[in-house]
Amino acid sequence: MSNLHPAVERVTDRIIERSRKGRTAYLALMAEEGERHKDRNTSLPCSNLAHGFAAAEEDKASIATRAGPNIGIISAYNDTISAHQPYGAYPPRLKIYAREAGATAQVAGATPAMCDGVTQGADGMELSLFSRDVIALAAGVGLSHNMYDAVALLGICDKIVPGLLMGSLRFGWLPAMFIPSGPMASGLANKEKQRVRQLYAEGKVGRAELLESESKSYHSPGTCTFYGTANSNQMMMELMGLHMPGAAFVQPGTQLRQELDRAAMHRLSAITCDGNDYRPLSACVDEKAIVNAAVGLLATGGSTNHAIHIPAVARAAGIIIDWSDMAELSHAVPLLARVYPNGSGDVNHFHAAGGIGFVIRELVAAGLAHKDILTVGGYDLGDYAREPWLDNGQLEWRDIDGSGDADMLRPAADPFQADGGMRLVEGNLGRACFKTSAVDKSRWTIEAPCRVFSDQKAVADAFTAGELDRDVVVVMRFQGPRANGMPELHALTPPLGVLQDKGYKVALVTDGRMSGASGKVPAAIHCSPEALADKDGNSGPLSLLQDGDLVRLCATTGTLSTTADLSARTPATAPPAASGTGREIFAMFRVGADEAEKGGSAMLAAAGL
Repeated sequence: MSNLHPAVERVTDRIIERSRKGRTAYLALMAEEGERHKDRNTSLPCSNLAHGFAAAEEDKASIATRAGPNIGIISAYNDTISAHQPYGAYPPRLKIYAREAGATAQVAGATPAMCDGVTQGADGMELSLFSRDVIALAAGVGLSHNMYDAVALLGICDKIVPGLLMGSLRFGWLPAMFIPSGPMASGLANKEKQRVRQLYAEGKVGRAELLESESKSYHSPGTCTFYGTANSNQMMMELMGLHMPGAAFVQPGTQLRQELDRAAMHRLSAITCDGNDYRPLSACVDEKAIVNAAVGLLATGGSTNHAIHIPAVARAAGIIIDWSDMAELSHAVPLLARVYPNGSGDVNHFHAAGGIGFVIRELVAAGLAHKDILTVGGYDLGDYAREPWLDNGQLEWRDIDGSGDADMLRPAADPFQADGGMRLVEGNLGRACFKTSAVDKSRWTIEAPCRVFSDQKAVADAFTAGELDRDVVVVMRFQGPRANGMPELHALTPPLGVLQDKGYKVALVTDGRMSGASGKVPAAIHCSPEALADKDGNSGPLSLLQDGDLVRLCATTGTLSTTADLSARTPATAPPAASGTGREIFAMFRVGADEAEKGGSAMLAAAGL
């Protein structure tokens, strides 16, 4: 496109050149596999094929004779994750929608899906990041039957979308589409929820009051409504063209949601290799689509978790993107949205104000997103700059006039801030990510003595004892992928927020993750290299810090450093790997994990990707 912003063009060209070898090998493999598996009636022996449709009931004849496309459904349904609970009812409906289009559908497999909201601050959080590899592997197992002409992916939340995408990309000769179920209705006002959390952290309200508040916030089927990792996933699938246009934030149980689901199955039926509009996933997820995902993340102040997920997804498609690429994009991409925790309204308010369609329209018009990508749901990304609606019960798309709420959504010509919501900080303490979009600019620079921890409970105890009532940089180390699976450290947010509200200069530096809901406290996260020594015995610099060392964190200059002389110090001893809650059986993932900037994946590292 002729009006592409120079920085977007420069970064895209750099990624293309850097990825040339891996991308060429990936596409060659997909072409070979696509040719080998394009006709299951010849590639599968009769006995194998009969096993595959033995329980298909009324669809048996169609699958046996390949009368129409057979769509494999990979579902992350469970009842514990509110966003995925609606998926329990999806397979029977999706099969009906497929038959309407002359196709069939089978549940090819199910993947685990954990809720980080349930495991925050608990032992299970140490399984969270590696659940992404497990999900990718589970999707691969489901698709390995080679019974399918396209894939319907039922997944929404934190590790589920990246994991499903990573697994499906290794079957990238198949077209694939995500079918979201939508967000729950808005509950308790976000500011009130945050107020009660901080009161609880200060001991001013009890558990009963806190639970009542949380239950009013997370109250029904559907995605949690704050703009965390799950809803950032939905944004990225739109920017990459892997949804039906505008499908992300339409609520469950509505007629519009049902019609979008129907349209998804009809569309999947039309883009297989048997038709004249073949759109394999391997062609859709290219370098431009990956850049679009990063641009959308920055433009909307999305979850910091995607600084890990985007590189991992890209690697599964033979593409290499790093934090320097994302930082350069961040300097060019303006912040167009403020959605809680970066603003007061949630994703329902965001959607009503114009939502992702408005954001895409603005990004494409400003040359900040690649319009010319191959999408599954339309001609190009321009089709995603509109919103779905029902015209006398029929699904249609219409143009979006403008922002319906300037406090939440602004045009590229008048953004909330001139650059995106994420910065790269680096220095003698390593490389890390700093999410600036939720942090007041007066707090972008913090310089203070550090207090070093390796356990979240120890931070809470020190806070309760008043030991942190001062200017302080809290260093939380041995939280990287190899140490303990790189858990989110969301439990640190309330006490650090209290200290900040008291007027202290406070920051967090960690080789762990923060939640996609991380907010107002400045934080350098995903610190790489991590504190725990790698296979060659090299420890990250966080392992050398001691209480009282002066640490400087500055988003403006991109600095993460200490004035302490680390050269003569001996690395601190890491806590032993914990057991219980299944953590011991995830040891192979910890041993094999690569660094955060590459995606923190053991699966991709083992595959040599």
